[in-house]
Amino acid sequence: MKGTQMNTSSTALPGGTWTLGDATVTRFGYGAMQLAGPWVMGPPADRDGALAVLREAVGLGITHIDTSDAYGPRVTNELIREALHPYPESLFIATKVGATRDAQGNWPTARRPEDLRKQVRDNLDSLGVETLDLVNLRMGDAQGTRPGPIAEAFETLAELQREGLIRHLGVSNVTEEQVAEARGIAPIVCVQNMYNLAHRHDDDLVDRLAADGIAYVPYFPLGGFTPLQSETLSRVASRLAATPMSVALAWLLRRSPNILLIPGTSSVAHLRENAAGAGLALSPQDMAELDGIGRP
Repeated sequence: MKGTQMNTSSTALPGGTWTLGDATVTRFGYGAMQLAGPWVMGPPADRDGALAVLREAVGLGITHIDTSDAYGPRVTNELIREALHPYPESLFIATKVGATRDAQGNWPTARRPEDLRKQVRDNLDSLGVETLDLVNLRMGDAQGTRPGPIAEAFETLAELQREGLIRHLGVSNVTEEQVAEARGIAPIVCVQNMYNLAHRHDDDLVDRLAADGIAYVPYFPLGGFTPLQSETLSRVASRLAATPMSVALAWLLRRSPNILLIPGTSSVAHLRENAAGAGLALSPQDMAELDGIGRP
């Protein structure tokens, strides 16, 4: 259920907007994973603070929130529901399925048709909606992508889409071959993979998706940097009197118009800092130095 009770700011967010399926969303979004407890398990230490972050995100004008019922589990979805339901018409909530949590905090895969149907139902229930805006099928494992067929799992989500439980489909933590396989089954509106200044393995994929009007949603915008790479990033950040995170986010927005950002935080101040930092102006010299970080 969506309503119109919550007002949003008219302040323009960096990057403008992107058409995601049948919705227009801000390219600067918010990832809710960090709102759960340590290791993404259990409730947050500061529940009121977590609710405040979500309300501030919408107040800033963010219309794209990324979550999963596996976070907590259920914790982030229930926080989103408590903070924002009934949801503004403009709010687009993306979730993901394909893994669950065990008592040790691991992420065991769960991609059998019955597993996926249960996860979709759980997301519907915890978010308090009749239809999920976007469901990403997460493949691979906690260590990264893994080759292998995607058809059975993705066909299950396509069936749930035809049943009216899902509006749009996407894929996450996938190889280029898996992207192609999924697109042969049903249209996708986004790919969500690890990608940043230091990890440019998806450069060609980003460009191909942009040409086809498909969003690319990177996670870990500062993950996997070596000391040498960090030195380059820090040098540019120091010259601009900015944080490395701000520079990394600004570079992603400049990299391609189909890149949607979902940086996460459990702090209102950090959320505001990320939103401001992503709008950092980068000169041709800055871009040239930054582009060299992930190049051979």
